[in-house]
Amino acid sequence: MKDNEMIFGIRAVIEALEAGEEIDKIFLKRESNSALMNELTTALGTRRVPIRRVPVEKLNRLTRKNHQGVIAYKAATTYYHLDQVIPALYEAGRDPFIVILDGITDVRNFGAIARTCECTGVDAIVVFEQNSVSVTGDAIKTSAGALSRIAVCRERSIEGAIGYLKDSGVRLVGATEKASGLHYDGNYKGPLALVLGAEDTGLSPASLTKCDELVRIPLFGDIGSLNVSVAAGVLIYEAIKQRRD
Repeated sequence: MKDNEMIFGIRAVIEALEAGEEIDKIFLKRESNSALMNELTTALGTRRVPIRRVPVEKLNRLTRKNHQGVIAYKAATTYYHLDQVIPALYEAGRDPFIVILDGITDVRNFGAIARTCECTGVDAIVVFEQNSVSVTGDAIKTSAGALSRIAVCRERSIEGAIGYLKDSGVRLVGATEKASGLHYDGNYKGPLALVLGAEDTGLSPASLTKCDELVRIPLFGDIGSLNVSVAAGVLIYEAIKQRRD
């Protein structure tokens, strides 16, 4: 991360927050409880900015400048929230089509998935505050600029996102090798959210238990799984076929 993509120093971060600067995440030195740290917490208010408590050694590796125990990363985009996107789609007379990234942390996969989403007219991508990718300059570059053209919603938790979508009438279809049904037999019509998990861990327990339907992509070779960005393309285009019909 370049210094011009960071804000370091307690006062500088507070001023950026008060000025409405879009912040991707904040690293705080562990066991920092000074008055200025309390002021930083106040400046954050209700803003959904992930805060990570880290050893001071990590902060020192990120910059040699006087960080005073806090470094903020500037966001490369403006994040949305599902409660902004879903009502607007319904008001426009459209069935939402959402892609949820459950535990995906690889920037290259994120960029490739975003590119497919933008090309196919997906309305929004959902990521999370913890254990998740975020929209960085590298991610935008990998996506061929798609992340500058599609809404990215950052939510607190997968459980909260699933609950909100269900309450909003959105049907959730999760992709997992544990499913008995094949992807081309799934139901992708109407308000839809596709849930994709990381290649190493798959879907989280919340997704496995709360999705309305689980599907798997059949494999005929010796390798046990597809790259998640490839799987996303397969599922999204199957959904597009049904939704166009």
